[in-house]
Amino acid sequence: MKKSLIIALASLSFGALADEKAIDCDAAFTTIQISRCAAIELDAAKTELEKYLKASFEHNSFDSELVEAMKLAQTDWQTYMSSHCDSVYTQWRDGTIRGVMAISCKTKLTKQRTHELWENFLTYMDSTPPVLPEPSL
Repeated sequence: MKKSLIIALASLSFGALADEKAIDCDAAFTTIQISRCAAIELDAAKTELEKYLKASFEHNSFDSELVEAMKLAQTDWQTYMSSHCDSVYTQWRDGTIRGVMAISCKTKLTKQRTHELWENFLTYMDSTPPVLPEPSL
């Protein structure tokens, strides 16, 4: 019984993944499609943030005090981002757009945070090329 349930759930999961990959975000029309596209964009922004955060830690690994300060700042930023975007969700709570608005808020702040990491910890004051390319906002 458990085995068949697991297989059924796995099949549903693969179907959901296939739908997500098949969605044309340029032609998204329904709230569900728009929400899926917004979630895909947020996932991409989070992946890029992790890449820049990891590079920031590695590039500054010679200064453990700085790395710890950066980790604390990241934790504080995550708290702020969640609280702020929760308030955006609350602002739009009566509409079906509320989820997209909150996700879009998170995406915007995540991209801004990535750029701040790049600007502060992965670039140089002189003409030395940055550790990673400038992320898009």
